[in-house]
Formats: sequence, structure tokens, C-alpha cells
Amino acid sequence: MTRWRIALLLIVAAAGGAVLALVVLPLFTRHAAPDTLVVSGNIEAHEAVLGFEQVQARIVELPFDEGQWVEAGTLLARVDDSTYRQDVAVDESAVEVQQRQLASAEESVEAAHKTVASDEADSAQRSLDAARAQDLWKTGVASTQTRDLAQTALKQSRAALERDRALARLAVKNLAVARANLESARQRLELARVTLGYTVLRSPFSGVILVRQAELGEVMLPGAPVVTLADLDHIWLRAYVNEPDLPKIHWGQAATLHADGLPDRRFTGRISFISSQAEFTPKSVETHAERVTLVYRIKVDVDNPGHELKPGMPVDASIDLRAPSAAR
Repeated sequence: MTRWRIALLLIVAAAGGAVLALVVLPLFTRHAAPDTLVVSGNIEAHEAVLGFEQVQARIVELPFDEGQWVEAGTLLARVDDSTYRQDVAVDESAVEVQQRQLASAEESVEAAHKTVASDEADSAQRSLDAARAQDLWKTGVASTQTRDLAQTALKQSRAALERDRALARLAVKNLAVARANLESARQRLELARVTLGYTVLRSPFSGVILVRQAELGEVMLPGAPVVTLADLDHIWLRAYVNEPDLPKIHWGQAATLHADGLPDRRFTGRISFISSQAEFTPKSVETHAERVTLVYRIKVDVDNPGHELKPGMPVDASIDLRAPSAAR
């Protein structure tokens, strides 16, 4: 009887071992080909935290909620723009004033040049008169007074010419100042219009609103977050590899991704980042041996035009170690 009991126990133990090897262990062990590295992680999206630039006002329009899809260029939020529109109107008036001052300065330059031309002609004539009076005085035909008057008139004409030339130079400088003032006014107007444009917040790309940090009627400060937008067209997988596997992977290496919820779909990606610093295993563990395990974080970029992969979704990635690194 004892031998029968021993034999029965051996049979039961063997059967239990077979069940453990065939059923239980595969649940905890992932077998991969020797030339393939399988990593697991979660999908993440490229996110942009959007807010108003250089404006402080109350939100008057906020048409979208969290989880909604928006196309590129869609209005996400708008603040009260009455103050900024008034700034634009004031700067437009300033530009008009400077344009009139420029026109006046141009007319002054033209008049100054004509005055100089008239003075030059008068000075030339006075020079001829003085020369004739001098010749006549030498022959005794003209009196000394006549000669002196002609010379005095010449000096006065030349002085007037120098004065008007100086005024012409000043008019040219005033013209340059008027042009600079007009350009400055136009730049201020352009800046006011740009600032007015900041009162409208538009989507820089197509994506889904993950978080809406602001509410209708709230006064927003410059740079304060309004919405967080996720780009679902270009997502990435956050995964980790053990130190012994680190030399086997390369930047740009191709990877095939598959999710449990999409058993018939395969997604192609490539390694876009490999951390140069090790970190502790990012998960809850119970044993000290697992707590001190160091891993390296990697990113795998994935094109997701159908938006089938969602942020937070667990995904497995198979990296073909035989394939060379893909050119990006």
C-alpha cells in the first residue's frame, strides 16, 4: 500500500508540474524570438498648453469642452477686446497725423529748394552788377556811392543765399524726422493690431482638448493656461528597457506596436529617444530586488492617422534587433 501511495503522489506531482508549465507560467512569462526585443508601455500624445499672449481681459467666448475634437485654426477662446480695439483706433489716428506732417515736411523742402534757386539767381545778378559798377567807377563814369551800393547788395544777396541754404538743410532733416515718426507710428499700429489678434485663441493643430483650465467670464492673465490640446495624429509610446538590452537598440530603429484592444491591427513606429540616465522601475513592486532594478526610458514615435491609439492605452512594441536603424 505504501508503494502505491508513493506512486500515486508522484503521478499527481507530475501532473501538477505539467499544468504549471503549460498553463500558469505562460501567463507571467513572455516569450520572444532571440532577435526580437519586446517592451511594454503606455501611449502618450504630444500636448500643448495654450493661453493668451500679452493680454489681460475677461473670457467672453469658450465654445469647447474637454474631450472634444477641434480642427487646426478653430477658435478655442476669446477675451473682451474693446480696450485693444480702442488702442488700434488711437494708433490709426496717430498714423494719419504723421502722414500729414510728412506731407507738410515734403512741401517745406520743395519750397526751401526753390528759395535757394531764387537766391542763387539773385546772387549771380548782384555779382554782375557789382562788377559793372566797379568798372564804371574806375573809368570815372559811376560814383563811389553807386559802386558801394552795388557791393552791399551783393553781400546781402550772398548772405540771404547762405541763410536759405541752411534752412533748406534743416527742412531736409525735418523731412527725415517726419518719415521716421511715420514709420514709428506705423510700427506701433502694427503692434496694436498684433496684440488685438492675441485676444483670440485658435488651435495651432488638429487635436482633442484634454483639459480646459479656464471658465467663461474668468479674467485671464498673460500666459495663463486655458486649454491643453493633444495631437492624436502623432503619438508616442513611453517604454523602458533593462540595462543589458540597452546596447541592442538604436535611435531610429523600427518597431511594431500592437494593443490588446486591437488584436488585428499593427502599427509601425521608430525609436526617437533613448535616455542616457537610468531610473528605478516606474511601477509598484513588492520585493527589494525589483525596487532596485534600473531601467532606461525610451520613446517610440507612432503615426496614428485613424486615432485608434489613445493616450494611456497599454501597448506592446516588438523591436527587430536584426534590422538596421531606420533613417529618419
